[in-house]
Amino acid sequence: MVIYKPNRSVCASDPSYRLVILVFGNMHSRKDMPPALVQRLGRRYAEQRLRVEADHEAQIFGQGINFFHFENWYTSEWLIRNTLRLIGLYRRGLKNATRVELRHNKLVLARLPSAFDGLTILHVSDMHVDMNEGAMGALINLVKALEYDLCVLTGDFRGKTWGPFEAALAGLGRVRAHLRDPIYGVLGNHDSIRMVPGLERLGIRILLNECDTLSRGDQRIHLAGIDDAHFFRAENIEKASAEIPGSAFSILLSHTPEIYRQAAAADFDVLLSGHTHGGQICLPGSVPITLDSVLPRRMGSGPWAYRNMAGYTSTGAGSSIVPVRFNCPPTITLHTLHCAPEANKGDPAAPTRRTDAKARSHRQRTALP
Repeated sequence: MVIYKPNRSVCASDPSYRLVILVFGNMHSRKDMPPALVQRLGRRYAEQRLRVEADHEAQIFGQGINFFHFENWYTSEWLIRNTLRLIGLYRRGLKNATRVELRHNKLVLARLPSAFDGLTILHVSDMHVDMNEGAMGALINLVKALEYDLCVLTGDFRGKTWGPFEAALAGLGRVRAHLRDPIYGVLGNHDSIRMVPGLERLGIRILLNECDTLSRGDQRIHLAGIDDAHFFRAENIEKASAEIPGSAFSILLSHTPEIYRQAAAADFDVLLSGHTHGGQICLPGSVPITLDSVLPRRMGSGPWAYRNMAGYTSTGAGSSIVPVRFNCPPTITLHTLHCAPEANKGDPAAPTRRTDAKARSHRQRTALP
């Protein structure tokens, strides 16, 4: 039996390519695995992660947390674009999508070590770089003048959920030139695991169910990040938090906030995420038509809390499917962390949250000014 295997470079921009993927999958062999990806992940995990991506890339029904994936439907862009043109709102939506705004979020946290009081985190999400040139120009102009200690990028660097990603990496490189180190990121449902080596060559530390330690003097906080939890379901919060001391302050980066229950159960203090775009196309009063997420609507954008965990969902700097926005401007956020009065700092020598000899540790230590 002969199985049709499309040439990605020729067919990736053709809608018919997506239909082939739905039927046959975008199959990969050992031979075409990027050596840099194997070196970064290890051969076994690289094979497993690529297989998941091959099996489900561009899938419209099933897979992921949602049953129906509108962004994977190849006529969705045509439908939205022409509907907006028909009612005379398309050009206005294009302009709205380029007006990136800066938001400020103050977090008062009980377990934050005193050395990190005033720590400022620049949070950028959902850039969809290759389909939002105007927004990326506005983003660059906005971040040039900002002061912050740490930058985090919570996924969806690519415009589409499938196909080439070279344009996304090239555009991201232009944005990254204006961002200050250190920079951490996680993958979103629009991103391919094959993008990781290119992202890290740009100086962006991608956390794939991993954790790094940030230090100031003799005090430390922990920054963990998980692989995409919305569509590819490749997250492993247990692994990401395995070596964080039980009373230590920790932040989790996730593309989607849908894992808020698991994050709180793992004792994270803060969850920073994106994915929802705040709805992107909203009714007056910023009421989202859809959040493409399974979670309470109050968690769809901005600050929120769940149990003892503070959360924040970015509306994103870019736009998806069609680069338009209504009643929901694109944003980036400066989070400023402060110690709560009479904060209990805990014992840094406390046992880890999860003891598992098989859990791989990818922790690094980064000293912050």
